[in-house]
Amino acid sequence: MDKTETEIRLTVGDVETLVLDVLGANGFSRAQAEAIARTMVPAETDESRSHGVYRLIGYVRSVKAGKADGKAEPVVTSLSPSIVRVDGSRGFAPLAAERGRPLLLDAARAQGMGALVINTVLHNSALWADLEPIVEAGFAAIAMTAGQSAVAPHGGSKPVFGTDPFAFGWPRPGKHPFIFDFATSAIARGEIELHRRAGKPIPLGWAVDTEGNPTTDADAALAGAMLPFGGYKGTALALMVELMAGPMINDLISSEAAAADGGAGSAPLGGELILVFDPERFSAGTATANRERAEQLFAAITGQAGARLPGDRRYAARRRSEREGILVPRALHAELLALAGQAETR
Repeated sequence: MDKTETEIRLTVGDVETLVLDVLGANGFSRAQAEAIARTMVPAETDESRSHGVYRLIGYVRSVKAGKADGKAEPVVTSLSPSIVRVDGSRGFAPLAAERGRPLLLDAARAQGMGALVINTVLHNSALWADLEPIVEAGFAAIAMTAGQSAVAPHGGSKPVFGTDPFAFGWPRPGKHPFIFDFATSAIARGEIELHRRAGKPIPLGWAVDTEGNPTTDADAALAGAMLPFGGYKGTALALMVELMAGPMINDLISSEAAAADGGAGSAPLGGELILVFDPERFSAGTATANRERAEQLFAAITGQAGARLPGDRRYAARRRSEREGILVPRALHAELLALAGQAETR
């Protein structure tokens, strides 16, 4: 563990221990804590800080406020030969996704495609972490979830949508899978929260204040409304996510999730939809040739100076973190140690 005035460098193992210690000290079962760690630690290694260890504060707050059950046991059922449902019982999304994954992949192999409906969970993790094991198993996949109202529609100034992230993954045998994961807002809400914690201004275009005026103040942005990316295009995608991860799967839209939270500041309660496709079944015996064609498409991008595939930066960060460790702000590290009932070693 290396220390500087403002940051501490932790090993990947140190970060995992920190996550498990914080959750274990705050009423989480071992199963829930380990599943959260399996999504949160990769977020830190991939330098996706907005979904990293700072999210522990919200997880713990959710349990202490009575909004979440840190010991919940997900219940898995089959709705049809191709649809698997997991009731998360107000636990957290990572464990529910893991418990439903084996049946989901079995359904995709048998039917050519499968759907995982995750209901009644609190979600604060990156969607790419849900997709990576699915795509590494050879499947293409799409995932989406809503959130709590924080994003205004294009042309408006009042929150309607959550950040409503959408993710897609494509398998690449022998290589890291191609996965993109982005909020339909201009930026993830966690990025604004991290700017607030650091006392840094946010870029114009991320949010407006309560009067609808563009702002660079993180506190004003969090009190006002975030903006969609790409104007009306981001709004259209957010509306799709709200419908597919809300009414389609009998779960909450973002305004209902915000009402359920009641200002407690907990992680968003709602659902998640994961769709999985088996390229072998869709290709009807030509999967190998089609994978090669897909690689030609990727090469047409990476062969251009200055261009890269979405996700490449994460994989580079992962290698760097495994080699050099992970930098965590000292103030955040001290806060998390306090949550774990520990004192910082000077």
